[in-house]
Amino acid sequence: MAEVRKSLGGNIRQYGMMIALLLLVAMFYFLTDGLFLEPRNVTSLLVQNGYILILAIGMVMVIIAGHIDLSVGSVCAFVGATVALSMEAWSLPWPAAVLLGLALGILVGMWQGYWVAYVGIPAFIVTLAGMLLFRGLDLMILNAQSIPVPDAFQKMANGYIPEMGPVTGYHNPTLVLTLVAIAAFAYFELKNRADRGKYGMSVAPIAVSIIKLVVAGGLLLALGLLLASYKGVPVVGLILFALVLLYTFITQRTITGRHIYAVGGNRNAAGLSGVNTKKVDFLVMVNMGFLAGIAGMVFTAYLNAANPKDGVGFELDAIAAVFIGGAAVAGGVGTVTGAMIGGLVMGVLNLGLANMSVDSNWIQVIKGLVLLGAVAFDVLSKKAGRRSFIGMVMDAFGGRRATAPVDAGHDPDAETADAQLTGGSAAEVEEAAHSIHVDAVVEEEPTRQG
Repeated sequence: MAEVRKSLGGNIRQYGMMIALLLLVAMFYFLTDGLFLEPRNVTSLLVQNGYILILAIGMVMVIIAGHIDLSVGSVCAFVGATVALSMEAWSLPWPAAVLLGLALGILVGMWQGYWVAYVGIPAFIVTLAGMLLFRGLDLMILNAQSIPVPDAFQKMANGYIPEMGPVTGYHNPTLVLTLVAIAAFAYFELKNRADRGKYGMSVAPIAVSIIKLVVAGGLLLALGLLLASYKGVPVVGLILFALVLLYTFITQRTITGRHIYAVGGNRNAAGLSGVNTKKVDFLVMVNMGFLAGIAGMVFTAYLNAANPKDGVGFELDAIAAVFIGGAAVAGGVGTVTGAMIGGLVMGVLNLGLANMSVDSNWIQVIKGLVLLGAVAFDVLSKKAGRRSFIGMVMDAFGGRRATAPVDAGHDPDAETADAQLTGGSAAEVEEAAHSIHVDAVVEEEPTRQG
């Protein structure tokens, strides 16, 4: 059992939430006599929660970097209202309006990123001000009225990929996308094994990787067949699929992604190792604005109009999805996949309880208890000694360095960690960041004693 836990990276909480998600689906399937897993219901789960899942992708990067963004709901509403106004009042074609929305989201992110990164105001305060600022601008634009959007724009959230190919009884493009998703998961899993072996880290037994591939592949195939038996993948599902692949690659396979983890894990150590912490803070806020712009347009398309109450509570749902998905409150820990799992947990609760005709007030109560329970599990598991992967690496390196002599003038391990942060494998980023952190602690101790 210990070997299995180690091979899973120590992230028991994320895998626990995945199991919890499957149990929730099974529970609602039996409680609703199979209604919950009807193809139309599964499609509704994606359509109704697509904008929250998009926000969760950006929010997990913000939280990994050690910040939080309270303004995303207001930014969604502001971008949605502006795009709707541009198409109605300015007769802007919908593709140009989409580009306007993306540019507006980026500008909002740059505005807030400047105050956070280069002025040094905490993100909590900056985005709290942004929540008020952009909510006010949204209400000024709408003037207590709704602005409808054209049918072509509505397909962003309510449309489906057109059917093509031979008659198979299923939606052919959806089957192809399902196979692509399975292949992508297999690629990331095998590439991770190769990277860990290349840099001398422990590699999980091949049987564990095979089990992960079989289970994940089976779940993706089941989901794909359900969607393909109805109208296929909705357009918002395709947008979400592309974003998950892109940001999984960015966070796990790029230097920028490693720097985000390093800054969130230990800002001072990352700065000493050569990471431009201000640039990282700026980029994560700009990215959050960009994704908030996409989510705002998706939600406006979903409702067929921009409304004064759009965006209320979006930031809370996105933050809840990230924490339920395994992110750490202190930063430095989290994954895009985990955020998607957390968002789906919330979406399954909403849809399943609604199918059971549970009062909406009780749905809020249950969601609040789930969020509290997920974070409490993280805190209690750390107290019980069940550490995450980062904690295990810190302990391992700390124990090794506690018995090793330290040369204040030359530390090869620190140089190795620095090289990993700026160009090493994605699997090494957390080890590198926390290696630097432990080195710094060990070097400071003689100074304190002196």
